[in-house]
Amino acid sequence: MTGKPICKMIIDTDPGVDDAMAILYAAAAPDIELLGLTTIFGNVSTKMATRNALRLVEMLGLDIPVAHGASKPQDLPVFPVSSHVHGEEGFGHVAAAEPKGKAIDESAAEFLVRMAREHKGELTVCPVGPLTNIAAAIRLDPDFMTNCKQIVIMGGSIEAGGNVSDFAEANIYHDPHAARDVFAAGGNQIMVGLDVTLKITCDRPVFEDIAKASPNLGGFLKEAADFYVDFY
Repeated sequence: MTGKPICKMIIDTDPGVDDAMAILYAAAAPDIELLGLTTIFGNVSTKMATRNALRLVEMLGLDIPVAHGASKPQDLPVFPVSSHVHGEEGFGHVAAAEPKGKAIDESAAEFLVRMAREHKGELTVCPVGPLTNIAAAIRLDPDFMTNCKQIVIMGGSIEAGGNVSDFAEANIYHDPHAARDVFAAGGNQIMVGLDVTLKITCDRPVFEDIAKASPNLGGFLKEAADFYVDFY
């Protein structure tokens, strides 16, 4: 048989409209096996991120674990969440709804370490929020980074400036000490920063097309993204 190899993936997430888009895309991609979600603060609090991640998993009909992550930066106090960008509940104007499921007993860092060992050389971890959980996984297991196939980070900026200050990108800004430790830890790291993401635009017609193609999940994304599009 021919075709793309299956990518085993965990998304470390603070959903968030953009993170919901990433999770739904990964779940739909035939060449991705989504092994679980770990949660972090940023767009919302970690408690709300866990709730939203569980909601997304249930919407998708997936039987995958969600592991609750760090509630504050490694060395800094808690930052205010980005409710002005993602709405009070993280999904724009979409009303809050409690999931039926619960997070697993393992912390996000413990789950990441275990999965990297079980899938040594195969696991792609995609942190799309602050890097606090990834730094915690490195402290638990110094081999974590090399056990992973790759770490694909949404964050940072090389020449595109910042989005929370003239120089700082939000995910790095919200835990710079964790980011320092992750970048210094080696392994196969890919940084997808503002130099890439600011070049990609999804406007209302894009979300309307997604809703037509998939009225349930696409309709949710369209409704959630209205708030997001208004902000940008």
